[in-house]
Amino acid sequence: MNMQTKPPRTAAEQALVDSFARKLGDLPGDAQVTTARDALLHDIAEDGLPTRRIESWHYTDLRNLLREVPAPGRNAASEAAPLVRGSLVLPVIQGQGAEKSAPDGMDLTPFIDLLVSGEAAKMLQPRGSDDLIGRLNGAFVADGYSFKLEAGTSLEDIVELQSVQSGGQAHNRFLATFEAGSKAMVVERHLGDDAHTGLSSSVSTLELAEGAEVTWVIVQQHGSADQHLGQLNARLGADAKLRIFVINSGGKLVRQELHVDVRGEGAHLDLRTVNLLAGDSHTDVTLTLGHRVPHTTSSEIVRNVVLDRARGVFQGQIRVAQEAQKTDAQMACNTLLLTDDGEFAAKPELEIFADDVICAHGATVIDLDEDHLFYLMARGITEKSARSLLVNGFVDELIGEIENEELVEVLEALVEQWLADHA
Repeated sequence: MNMQTKPPRTAAEQALVDSFARKLGDLPGDAQVTTARDALLHDIAEDGLPTRRIESWHYTDLRNLLREVPAPGRNAASEAAPLVRGSLVLPVIQGQGAEKSAPDGMDLTPFIDLLVSGEAAKMLQPRGSDDLIGRLNGAFVADGYSFKLEAGTSLEDIVELQSVQSGGQAHNRFLATFEAGSKAMVVERHLGDDAHTGLSSSVSTLELAEGAEVTWVIVQQHGSADQHLGQLNARLGADAKLRIFVINSGGKLVRQELHVDVRGEGAHLDLRTVNLLAGDSHTDVTLTLGHRVPHTTSSEIVRNVVLDRARGVFQGQIRVAQEAQKTDAQMACNTLLLTDDGEFAAKPELEIFADDVICAHGATVIDLDEDHLFYLMARGITEKSARSLLVNGFVDELIGEIENEELVEVLEALVEQWLADHA
């Protein structure tokens, strides 16, 4: 019999197993939750971290890239000022949430309550055998928030889900239900620092009922040595509209997954992503989008700025079911590669089983236009300032689509600061 020998655990894999053994007594949950956690950790230990042999992880060989897993200890971290004044901040500091009051029309529950009651047990199941983020988060998650926006409710203030970490480990989960006709803007913000190396995972699950309109903004600002694994799962009902904005401007190793299931006729998805990559960082944005019913639309634009030895990945898969006639899905990935040592891999995919659709995808990799640079420099602008202006124009077009002027200004300033620090 030819038996395949299982490779020895890497240092990171062993550290995860050891971390779980140390934290198990401190992790909240009833017997069902504890059993689910055990099963998830067992699967991680048995299968190991994903390698390039697994198609969905082909460009992010986590077994080689995740080299260090910090101990679960806690360092000093505190709630940050919100990006937009007056926002309802729901903080998770080093993996622990806080008691907060909810506005009228919103039901709010700390996720730890769902763990303790056992209600969360069924929520911890991964998407599949390749779902390392779901497994890891399910095994270690300690807190987060679950909220429901009642039918017809329109929130005036932004909700900022704020995950703050200073080294160690932090594993959060956010559940958001938007009932029929409700409207909201949510900022999911991940903050780290350069003082300590951190590992974080975050899983967000969105449910949009008929006619709900939601803007969900993910702002990832981890420290230069941090490792962040994020996942967003969304399901859209009839005539629902979801706009997702992703801004990645930090972290050494980042993977942000986006899984969207369009299940109601008339539903629409917009995805806008800006990846700012520098140093020797590795950032992977992976999208799976399923159009399951007729008369649905989507638009995805990803723009990347690559400096130094950074490496980026965009995997975008659109699946159109046989029943999903009259689907209109458009996807584009555009990269400014401003270095000879940097890399960006784009893998757009279309799987179309319907015959009456409009679907397209495209990818470009370019440098800054020399004629545009010359034009600006001929008018007395320094080369560095001219480059920054052109890069700003490349990404600000997407940020400007956000329908909140103050948030747009803050995010544009974030881009400008990143360019000042790295360009």
